[in-house]
Amino acid sequence: MKVSIVLSTQQTRFQAATFSGELESNLANIASMGYQGVELAIRDPRLVDTDSLVHLLARQNLRVPAIGTGQAWGEEGLSFTDPDPQIRRAAIDRIKSHIPLADRLGAIIIIGLLRGIVKPGVSTASAMDWLCEAITECSREASHHGVRLALEPINRYETTLINTVSQGLELVKMVNAENFGLLLDTFHMNIEEGSIEQSIRTCGRRIFHFHVADSNRWHPGAGHLDFASILQALAGTGYDDYVSGEFLPQPDADTAARFNLRHLLPILAGMEQETIDPQ
Repeated sequence: MKVSIVLSTQQTRFQAATFSGELESNLANIASMGYQGVELAIRDPRLVDTDSLVHLLARQNLRVPAIGTGQAWGEEGLSFTDPDPQIRRAAIDRIKSHIPLADRLGAIIIIGLLRGIVKPGVSTASAMDWLCEAITECSREASHHGVRLALEPINRYETTLINTVSQGLELVKMVNAENFGLLLDTFHMNIEEGSIEQSIRTCGRRIFHFHVADSNRWHPGAGHLDFASILQALAGTGYDDYVSGEFLPQPDADTAARFNLRHLLPILAGMEQETIDPQ
């Protein structure tokens, strides 16, 4: 497994985007710390100079494992489950607009808070129907480009739709698309799952991407989660891609990013050594 960290391509109100804005200097900083990837939070791909972005990433030898889309919800109010059909259509079109960039970068498109909530006057059944229809349409379009989508189960205090891995897997069955799976996040799982490790094992090959943050949403090592056990369970599913840091920039972004590596890299190195020499 490799390690990446979240960078918003623009300043954002989302507190757990560890880095935001100042794209060129932040990419250079992230690479200099030893990160192999950077997960980009992009509200609207039309605001990104794609050629310049690709050049900057290549200069720093950074790969983009995933593109986060949640700021379209937090800053524009777009969602798949809004009672207004025009807003639902705008949310679907926004996700579709990410597909060319995701294709070029080889990135997964994340469906986080853009899925919305169950708003007053809307039944859960109606919201789930809208959610399933939207993801089905987006997955179908993305499949033409070889792009995958990953929905993130998010804790009950942030959304009323898809809080747990089991709920996420039910949605995966409803959508029934090979390019649609889940993004698991240790912060949310610590709130919602009886056992993080068992939920990881249950999800198995449907894990398309993985977020790390400790129990307090600070960097791994700042709370009580057992990341050695968690990453062992993740490796046991066959997952060998990026684990991406999405945590509060506390006490500051640079310190948090460095502590994340300091905590995770020895665990990953030990797991790799065990694979090479199981005795």
